[in-house]
Amino acid sequence: MFRLKVYRVRGEILVAVCDSELVGRTFREGNLKIEVKEDFYGDREVGEEEVKNALRKATIANITGKRAVELAISIGIVDKDRVLKIGDCLHAQMVTM
Repeated sequence: MFRLKVYRVRGEILVAVCDSELVGRTFREGNLKIEVKEDFYGDREVGEEEVKNALRKATIANITGKRAVELAISIGIVDKDRVLKIGDCLHAQMVTM
């Protein structure tokens, strides 16, 4: 399962998605830090198809966790060579221009 929250701001569609079990955790790697907060990623659990649909519509996406990042790679919105690893957490961002 995933956590998913969609924001609509000034014509942009920002999708925040993460692996559900990461909510509430903090990851660090050198100077990098990511906090996986429920208020950003949402409290609603969703399945893979809903995540795929949301990511395909996104103009900006914040994707955290191994399953979420791999899903984004599989649908072609994230380049596997551009994924960050912060501690043991994968993270990617996407922006359409």
